[in-house]
Amino acid sequence: MNQLFSFWGTIRGTKMQNLEPILIFTTVAEMGSFTRAADSLGIQKGRASTAVRKLEEDVGVRLLHRTTRSVRLTEDGRAFHARARDLLAEVDDLHSMFAGDRVALRGRLRVDLPTEVARTTIVPALPDFMAAHPELELEVSSTDRQVDLVQEGFDCVLRLGPIRDETLIARPLGLLRMANAASPAYLARHGVPRSLEDLQRQEHRAIHFSTLLGARPYGWEYPDGDSYATLQLPGALHVNSAQTYEAAALAGLGLIQAPLLGIGRYLESGALVEILPDFRRRPLAVSLVVAHRSNLSRRVRAFMKWIEDVLTPYME
Repeated sequence: MNQLFSFWGTIRGTKMQNLEPILIFTTVAEMGSFTRAADSLGIQKGRASTAVRKLEEDVGVRLLHRTTRSVRLTEDGRAFHARARDLLAEVDDLHSMFAGDRVALRGRLRVDLPTEVARTTIVPALPDFMAAHPELELEVSSTDRQVDLVQEGFDCVLRLGPIRDETLIARPLGLLRMANAASPAYLARHGVPRSLEDLQRQEHRAIHFSTLLGARPYGWEYPDGDSYATLQLPGALHVNSAQTYEAAALAGLGLIQAPLLGIGRYLESGALVEILPDFRRRPLAVSLVVAHRSNLSRRVRAFMKWIEDVLTPYME
């Protein structure tokens, strides 16, 4: 690791006269492929390979594990990658520090969004953002798993729920309103619950959700004084995606507790009916998360501000 710090200390000296090898390395690391990185940068694969090999010689450590099928960061490579992205972001800002909004946003922006938020809210609003920044290349990943920002090369991610990784920097956006719901067909069979006691007396069934199949379901959460308590309702169906969760409710398979952002349109159309409005699950925390770095590029800051504006109407 000391060799890495020594390298950063000499980066502005004669040992390295430009940042091209660092740009090539970060692109290879984030794309997991020399071929894809070379195509993205518009250079030959051999040039990319030579640049990274020379960079490793300058640093004095191996930065990438290479196999015939994959390329991934070493432990030293992960540390180097985090610093390299900081440096490139600083250079990007340096070029435009006096230009403000007069300089168009350029380059690639890689983000990860929860699938349902992406589908119902963010992607429908994207045309305006893309039209405002036509030179920006946006890569959007939609998944409900916890991605690795550094290893997978994300500039920022939108997270629902608590942020447990203390090495990440989170910007809280607010709390998503929740709703309890079921289909009219389901309620016709079981009755409309008016109290928590009705949930058990009428033998209601919950659709169980957890991000990992086989994990203990979250349970039916409700306010209890100044805190929240959980009621374990029966249910034979376990799902691990927001879309399947909603689809199961629409099919009449049980009760759900979901963000109003996702199911609001179904409540408006009557495809789902809200129940027990006084016993909603606790609001869901929403945060924009970046890796452990203090300086963010203009394009990242612009995207984070835009996504905050898009989500504000759904917050408590």
